Amino acid sequence: MKRSYKFMIVFLLTAVVFSAFLVFVSITGLNAVRNNTNEAVAQLVSAIKEKYPQISEREIAEILNSQSDFSNTKEQLKQYGIDLDADWAAYENTNVSRNMVVISTLVFIVACLLFLAIFAIFCQKMAKDTRQITNYVAQINKKNYDLAIAENSEDEMSLLKNEIYKTTVMLKEQSENSIKDKKNLKDTLSDISHQLKTPITSIMVMLDNIIEDENMPAQTRTEFLNDIKRSTNSMSFLVQSILTLSKLDANSIVFKNKKENISQIIDECIRNTAVLAELRDVEVSSECKGTVEIDCDFKWLCEAITNIIKNCIEHTGEGGYVQIIAEQNKLYTKISIRDNGCGIEQKDLPHIFERFYKGKNSDENSVGIGLALSKAIVEKAGGLISVDSIVGRGTVFEIKFFNIKFNI
Repeated sequence: MKRSYKFMIVFLLTAVVFSAFLVFVSITGLNAVRNNTNEAVAQLVSAIKEKYPQISEREIAEILNSQSDFSNTKEQLKQYGIDLDADWAAYENTNVSRNMVVISTLVFIVACLLFLAIFAIFCQKMAKDTRQITNYVAQINKKNYDLAIAENSEDEMSLLKNEIYKTTVMLKEQSENSIKDKKNLKDTLSDISHQLKTPITSIMVMLDNIIEDENMPAQTRTEFLNDIKRSTNSMSFLVQSILTLSKLDANSIVFKNKKENISQIIDECIRNTAVLAELRDVEVSSECKGTVEIDCDFKWLCEAITNIIKNCIEHTGEGGYVQIIAEQNKLYTKISIRDNGCGIEQKDLPHIFERFYKGKNSDENSVGIGLALSKAIVEKAGGLISVDSIVGRGTVFEIKFFNIKFNI
């Protein structure tokens, strides 16, 4: 139970106990007054009947219940030392009233002292907890995050300490992520600089040759221009891919998901790579087992699968094949992309999705960015991507999306 609730309950219970005690004292005193008064009246009636036997009990009762003005009687009684305005007619009631006043005063004083004691204890405890919170924050400011959170209770101060700790850890993680992001940015810029250095140097050399050699053969000039075009295309692809990856890392790309037919996505990917497949004499085929549908962004998933198919084509020799199979069950939707190419070395498999990584069997024109982009897109869409390969026999990429509703 929270500390403030405990304090409130103790305070209310104490107030109830003292209130009940005061009520008991009041009732007891009033009963004593009533008994004393009744006894005095009974003695008075008995004395009157004894001295004046001719007065009937009815007459006495009428006198006692009369609403007449007894102011003259009060004045007459003062001659005998009985002041009804200041004293009790029954002497015993004077002691009773005095005792009630004394007891009520003592109860009030004790109650006030007890309430003050409870409040002082509460304030002292709050001050102690405040000092603990201050020391707690001071330790966090000193980068000491090894604090005894498990020893905290569920009162307000412990909850406050826990929330301060959570906020501090969150800020610490954000700071570490910021440092990590800066390092990643530095590494990315370094990689981009390295990747662009070679094609830019090549382009400058070829342009210098074209400009300086006015009598350059037309065929050589055409070859240089084609090389320049390939280099600029490669640079354009690299820059666009890096920008896309940066947007994915920053979560600035919002996928527009809707129900899509996987077969249509695969057909679009095959069309995107048709020219490359024809140039390399690689057969690309697809198979969808049943009607496979998934909630996804058509454009981005197509981008991811296209990059994988392109990678498979580039690593498959003439007369080879690339096969795309889509299937769905109650647990997941799976897209498999299989080729019978040269395969990937086992030492390269753990790094195949890293940016700018080029394995032993990589194409000389590869920049190592396509598979990294595919992985980023698939994971952004909530899926998983994996690869398995045997050198000389081929490679299999698998994309899985879990917990997908579908109709077969």
